[in-house]
Amino acid sequence: MSERYAVIGNPVAHSKSPQIHAAFARATHQDIDYGCIEAPLDGFAQAVEHWRRSGGKGLNVTLPFKHEAFGLCDRVSERARLAQAVNTMRLDDSFGDNTDGIGLVRDLAGNLGLSLHGKAILLLGAGGAAQGVAGALLEAGVSRLVIANRAVAKAEALTARLPGASACGYDALAGQRFDLVINATSAGLTDESPPLPAGVLNPACIAYEMVYGRDTPFLSAARSAGARAFDGLGMLVEQAAESFFIWRGVRPATRPVLAALRGA
Repeated sequence: MSERYAVIGNPVAHSKSPQIHAAFARATHQDIDYGCIEAPLDGFAQAVEHWRRSGGKGLNVTLPFKHEAFGLCDRVSERARLAQAVNTMRLDDSFGDNTDGIGLVRDLAGNLGLSLHGKAILLLGAGGAAQGVAGALLEAGVSRLVIANRAVAKAEALTARLPGASACGYDALAGQRFDLVINATSAGLTDESPPLPAGVLNPACIAYEMVYGRDTPFLSAARSAGARAFDGLGMLVEQAAESFFIWRGVRPATRPVLAALRGA
């Protein structure tokens, strides 16, 4: 009988995770069944327990439940502890991990050919998405990581856990230059863009939007400024592959799956 996994969030119907994990399972000859669970905003813990009791083996956790998932796990990885958020739950042993950071780094380095070592990085936002990737960016050897957020105190709280990173508001970015600007805010989901001063996006930088599947105002602004611009579909696939490895002990190839999604 197929072992059961799912992505859980609210909303979740748009998720490409079932398609991705089905492709991984076919390629690696793993017998799994992967679905979607839309949990009530006030019923995440109950939904997880119901899934576990019904035989579910694992969950991918998406917005807005990653912080709550962290609190439900008996054990967490170091990268989940640093992020204070979990996006991958293995239910048999109540283990939680966060694969967002390694997914981003693998997309940048492996799929896009962007070396991060010695680079100056601007990370926009200090919420769950930023918290999930900031540690991995530092581990990749960047020379400078600036985390900018509307509420500077929230960015400062994040950098307090991250020696080597600094925090500021958007206005303080005026006149600064970065090799890579990563949008980890949810602004793109509402067709908005972070309020960046003129010149932050420029022909010498690369812009990366974690939102995938839509041409966001951030991507449009980056292209208008002459920057190379990429969306987060590759990150989605790479973080899913790491989740698959945590559950199944098999690391699937990602490029064929990413190419199929891009083609579609």
